[in-house]
Amino acid sequence: MMTQQARLARISAEFQAIYGTPPSAIVRAPGRVDLMGSHTDYNMGFVMTMPIDRDTWLAVRPRDDREVHLRSHNLAGHSQFSLHEIKHDPQVEWSNYVRGVARFMPNESLVGFDGLIDSTVPFGSGLSSSAALEMATVAAFLHLGDLSMDPVQMAIIGQRAENEFVGVKTGILDQYSSALGQTGCALQLDCRHLTSEPIPIDRSLAVVICNTNFKRQLVGSEYDDRRAQCLEGVYILRQHDPTIEALRDVTVAQFAEFSAEMPPIIAKRCRFIIEENQRVQQLADALAANDQHTLWQLFADSYNGARDLFEISVPAMDAMIAAMRSAPGSVAARQTGAGFGGCMVALVEQERVAEFSAYVAQTYRATTQIEPEIYAVSASAGAGLLQ
Repeated sequence: MMTQQARLARISAEFQAIYGTPPSAIVRAPGRVDLMGSHTDYNMGFVMTMPIDRDTWLAVRPRDDREVHLRSHNLAGHSQFSLHEIKHDPQVEWSNYVRGVARFMPNESLVGFDGLIDSTVPFGSGLSSSAALEMATVAAFLHLGDLSMDPVQMAIIGQRAENEFVGVKTGILDQYSSALGQTGCALQLDCRHLTSEPIPIDRSLAVVICNTNFKRQLVGSEYDDRRAQCLEGVYILRQHDPTIEALRDVTVAQFAEFSAEMPPIIAKRCRFIIEENQRVQQLADALAANDQHTLWQLFADSYNGARDLFEISVPAMDAMIAAMRSAPGSVAARQTGAGFGGCMVALVEQERVAEFSAYVAQTYRATTQIEPEIYAVSASAGAGLLQ
């Protein structure tokens, strides 16, 4: 990956070539990897998330006509819209994440801009490229308008943009991670109360992304089906305990008592979420203590549940997890993001990252004939002005 200085020079030169002047500012927002907590966020549960040093930059220069003009270094097309009338762009769909943010920001205070997007977060991979773009957009509007906003509110605006404008019913995990990241630690996020606790990761462990390069698409996928199935489970359980508002509120004992009343597929979905919430809370101590036996078991149970109970794995993911588990230096391995392809995540002994990466790439390639991407990441600060 190119240095920050080289990337800064490239985006500045490209901006000037497109718009005729250099940018006045560059904002950034990180992607994220969840170390534990698949699909628990929209069930008001817990997630162990880590904002990463793969991020989205947005170079901007203010306009005086309240229009937003957008181009991307990574994706084709260009789009423009007026802050007075924000509509979908059916041709340049990536622009709708920016439009959605503008729709839910305090509109009368917004300043239009020329913008150029440059992202090192791989698209459609489960590392939250859309949330990184949303949070970079919020940061741009705040900077240009000389506005301030609580980072949690930034995350809420990004989630609304994705839910209500783009049309993907995600939880708040991605946006929260991108807005509130802290350098050097994971965040144990409580998705109901929108609070988090920094969790240190033992320095002997590296976090390694293993991208299957099997692309997934959340819009129109089975993601919304899983969410609806979880809600159906809550409805059934509420007949016995009206205080249950989400699967986060269900104990293992309650589930064991009443799961027989659920259709089998609903029971499977609920069991995964209830057990996954427990794993998130167990992970904090295991990470800090570098308890490698517990780490292996938690990650293995999470992937096995995602495959067998929540059914979000695909053959490419199964091939990748087999390679990751058998690789030298592997401490733990599991899925990340929504599943159905995209990225996986491993904890690896620091001194064996290169060996691990080479083995996983070779083994996965031989099994699938797909070229993966394997790279270590570190915990990153949240969205804001590029320093």
